[in-house]
Amino acid sequence: MPANRKLGKTTDQRMAMLRQQVTDFLDKGRMETTITRAKEIAPLAEQMITLGKQGGLNNYRQALTFITREDVAKRTFDELSAKYKDRNGGYTRITRIGTRKGDAAEMAVIELV
Repeated sequence: MPANRKLGKTTDQRMAMLRQQVTDFLDKGRMETTITRAKEIAPLAEQMITLGKQGGLNNYRQALTFITREDVAKRTFDELSAKYKDRNGGYTRITRIGTRKGDAAEMAVIELV
């Protein structure tokens, strides 16, 4: 079994898609997507929140290499890190919501706890 899901894309396309989805997820706090994409987004988003909790300039710069918008990175380090300061991981929740009408893909809602 591979280490990660390839999602039918090349590595650079997949990473670009995941970076954008994690940025949008951290910005809005909730996203509706397929199960497989949600399972790939969750650990990446949790890693960004953990960097925010650790604080520091180096961690901020590391987050900026992955998050595509600076305002979202700032919000992650200011608001989300304060919200989850007493929590040791598990910042996201994935809930299945059924199948998509067009192609019967299994859908899910991923949200911040």
